[in-house]
Amino acid sequence: MIETIPGVTTIGGIAFDDVTYDREADVLYLWAGKPRRPAFDDASPEGHYLQFGKNGALIAVTIVNARWLDEKEGKIVVTLPDGSRLESANLGAVLAA
Repeated sequence: MIETIPGVTTIGGIAFDDVTYDREADVLYLWAGKPRRPAFDDASPEGHYLQFGKNGALIAVTIVNARWLDEKEGKIVVTLPDGSRLESANLGAVLAA
């Protein structure tokens, strides 16, 4: 079941305001703004899906095994192509919604 998460979820200083969670597949979909076609995409070393806008800004992240990672590691880390990292240690409330 896919659930829409109300409010804004901020990870690494990026505000994601269109957030959905597929509880059965344990996949968290985060969009900065409304979902739209990316200019290009990539994968993080951790196995998450990254989407970027025309200006190179990150517009979406798909986090695989979100709840499992949050419970096991106490945080979720997403490494971007430039080597910078987005890290969140407070997604438990989002994933429990």
